[in-house]
Amino acid sequence: MEALSSSFLSTFPDRSISSPVGIQKNPQTKIIAIYSFTKFHESLLKRLSDSAARIKFKTMHMHPISENKTEKQSLLANMFKSVDDFICSHLDLPLRRSIDPEHVLSGDFSPVDELPPTPCEVVQGSLPSCLDGVYLRNGPNPQFIPRGPYHLFDGDGMLHMIKISRGKATFCSRYVKTYKYRVERDIGHPVFPSIFSSFNGLMASMARMGLSVARVLTGQFDPVINGTGTANTSVAVISGKLYALGESDLPYEIEVTSDGDIRTIGRQDFHSSEPFMRMTAHPKVDPGTGETLAFRFHLVPPFLTFFRIGPDGRKRADVPIFTMKSTALIHDFAVTKNYAIFNDGQMVLSPLEILRGRPPMRVDPVKVPRLGVIDRYAKDESGMWWIDVPGFNMLHAVNAWEEDDGETIVVVASNLSIVDLDLGRLDLAESKLEKLRISVKAKKLVMRHPLSTKVLDFGVINPVYAGMKNR
Repeated sequence: MEALSSSFLSTFPDRSISSPVGIQKNPQTKIIAIYSFTKFHESLLKRLSDSAARIKFKTMHMHPISENKTEKQSLLANMFKSVDDFICSHLDLPLRRSIDPEHVLSGDFSPVDELPPTPCEVVQGSLPSCLDGVYLRNGPNPQFIPRGPYHLFDGDGMLHMIKISRGKATFCSRYVKTYKYRVERDIGHPVFPSIFSSFNGLMASMARMGLSVARVLTGQFDPVINGTGTANTSVAVISGKLYALGESDLPYEIEVTSDGDIRTIGRQDFHSSEPFMRMTAHPKVDPGTGETLAFRFHLVPPFLTFFRIGPDGRKRADVPIFTMKSTALIHDFAVTKNYAIFNDGQMVLSPLEILRGRPPMRVDPVKVPRLGVIDRYAKDESGMWWIDVPGFNMLHAVNAWEEDDGETIVVVASNLSIVDLDLGRLDLAESKLEKLRISVKAKKLVMRHPLSTKVLDFGVINPVYAGMKNR
């Protein structure tokens, strides 16, 4: 659910902070992905400078997105657009800052156009010849300027990449060509509803729901077969292939071409033999086995499903979790050598909120957050156990591991200390890094303490140590 996410290219010979994704290019270099806000670009330049003299790239001007995109509209599409315009103009309540596009899409968050592979001039120092790979980040960037409510998380996924090879650097920005992107590109304006911003007052909410149903029934788009996701949250290497992910849909496989371009290959279900329409944007890859662990949450029971993807790229059988009593917005989870750990937090999904003219996401102030622990290779949830962890609403897990011969689980993760502000006021949200120790034998929390008083999130480690103790 981060506003921006990214990947970082560098070499890390030990357990220093690095990233959750890596592709080995040669014995001297790794591609490593790291999730971060825009400011992390400064870290890229600093690390490159430290490793190969002082290097500076000329800043590239990113042109604002064009408002005059060519519209290919049928009579039906024009009629639906007129209805949508009426809803925005006459039925919407006054827009809150969190869904007002004039506020959300301003400053550093202004939309930008695609940029084909463009050489970067090295104006000082030189790039080491051994550096061979890419820096890749993903983030929301709307294809069209919104006419009505818009949340930061609504934007289409756009990948920004610097490819470094043989002492030269190339920059490129490309949209992830999702089904949503292609449908709206052909129609010429936004048509897909948003779980974050479409519900702005009872009348507007009901009207948008009716309009979305009409669009589906008339074949303007098919969310059941093709999904509705934006693939705007993260990037990951799963079974040796590169993907752009967003938790409202399946991942989209992408490819970095030899000339420094980015190509979308397509939506991937990993050869699933079961109904499979979405998964987390933060899967965990075991560096030892090559398998990927993931999950998805649902509006109906089972509210949580755990599964694995083998090193062969094929999805294994689902493990439904029926001990989840309601839909929690589980964005991330933690994995050790033998266990997967889930946070059943206070951020919940309640469709009844739509009938009140509000987004379905809300905070349950009386709910006591829990941590659920399940064996990584469980066939069902019979061995899963839960412990109460009051006030713990995990946003992102940094890492987890086992100690004391497997008798203790250690989790390091960011906790939303002011959970009710997370979606409505992202600028005020505070995530504090915490460390928890859980007794497997006693099935209870034995220690919990903050690691810093600062607001910290998006912490990552050298992926070689995923699921193992790290510094």
